[in-house]
Amino acid sequence: MSLHERTQWVCERARSLGFDLCGVAPVEGLAELGKLPEWLNRGYAGEMAYLHDPRRGDPRRVLEGARSLIVVALNYNSPPPYSSKLNFDRDGESTRGWISRYAWGDDYHALMQEKLESFLTEMRAEIREPFEARAYVDTGPILERVAAKYAGLGWIAKNTCLINQHLGSWVFLGVIITTLELEPTLSSGEAPPPDLCGSCTRCLDACPTQAFPAPYVLDARRCISYLTIELRGAIPEELRAEMGNAVFGCDICQDVCPWNRKAPVTSLAAFQPRVGQPAQTDSAGVNQKNTSLVAPELEWLASLSPEEFREIFRKSAVKRTKWRGLVRNACIALGNARVGRDSAEGARIMKLLERLAASEDAVISEHARWALAQIDRNPTD
Repeated sequence: MSLHERTQWVCERARSLGFDLCGVAPVEGLAELGKLPEWLNRGYAGEMAYLHDPRRGDPRRVLEGARSLIVVALNYNSPPPYSSKLNFDRDGESTRGWISRYAWGDDYHALMQEKLESFLTEMRAEIREPFEARAYVDTGPILERVAAKYAGLGWIAKNTCLINQHLGSWVFLGVIITTLELEPTLSSGEAPPPDLCGSCTRCLDACPTQAFPAPYVLDARRCISYLTIELRGAIPEELRAEMGNAVFGCDICQDVCPWNRKAPVTSLAAFQPRVGQPAQTDSAGVNQKNTSLVAPELEWLASLSPEEFREIFRKSAVKRTKWRGLVRNACIALGNARVGRDSAEGARIMKLLERLAASEDAVISEHARWALAQIDRNPTD
């Protein structure tokens, strides 16, 4: 089997396993990796210490003898509308939160990892030459977007997401780094897919916290996804009002992207929106009329116990923020909801926040007090 035939077999097998895209990149010549030290030195990684792993700057340091990066992509775009198309202020819907689209279904890490391990099993059965390989889905010191660019899967956009001309940016990426020699998808001297962002700056202009100091540069410390997921302590007070109703991640820069307007919808059941639990009213009188992970009720989220959180989000990416983080985020979103303190809804929310303000958890208590102060400034009905 020639190198070309081997690469062709690898990508055909990847697609037969359900991946939408597959390409092969070399482990050398990934120009964007050279910009990583400056980005880190500017502090843009925030508290994400794992991004300082020196192996991220050179895939050859991840696996001794590495020759190739196999990059796969899986579409996760599901049917419900984008956040930009929902009117959260209509009929009391301002008290609904926003969970990033990628977390509506099952945890993609587990699903993608299982597919990649199956992929490796088939590769070892087909290719008799001994080789070493490691599979990663946001779990290793590999910059997947950069590898995907040089595997020919798309370009890195101004919002730093990978965009494929046909799938848009709604894709999960997985990487197999291997000592196996493969023919790169892009022939020697062939440029990666062209940057088709053009003069468009919709993603940059739409970011409520101004997390992009320049096109193609993200300051994670101001990114809503970072604030709601990666940051473990208190969220900077000057950014809280700009976070709106976000409780886990943020899709704004993708929702406004023209390349996502006609992005195909996935048929995978695992990525369809989950329902947290049947609609009901709990013992505290909280109306749980919408426990879908698409724009869920903020009162429901803020009232979850640690045990309920663990059970509901057991196989969901939302578990990454942990119980404290989700309740903290829900408090901020409730403070940003335009509810009158003297309305029935406002009185109920105030009671919930007062209970959380008395929490022994200092982070939850602080954010609940902030939310109470915000609601107290709202006009009465």
